[in-house]
Amino acid sequence: MGTLDKAKQLWDLQKKARAIQKELKNTEVEAKAAEGRVVVIFNGEQHIQSVEISEEMLSPEKKRDLEKALQQAIAEAVSRVQAYAADKMKAIAGDLNIPGM
Repeated sequence: MGTLDKAKQLWDLQKKARAIQKELKNTEVEAKAAEGRVVVIFNGEQHIQSVEISEEMLSPEKKRDLEKALQQAIAEAVSRVQAYAADKMKAIAGDLNIPGM
């Protein structure tokens, strides 16, 4: 493969990576906890977009339940976002012919 072919391949990979980055930025992942009383939404770049908490979770005696529900919802959303991003990146890794990807 010549230098020009390698340069074109690199350019194509960069173009794909930019497209995936844009897609991740515009992707939203929702996760719920406490039977839907806590909802978090992250974008594909793992930035939190919103948090919704039902009124019934806002009493002092529900503090520990709310903390646990937030932890669960955030962990689930981050896990989903990471899996989604990894799946998208496999397409690029496949183009690089990296073993095991």
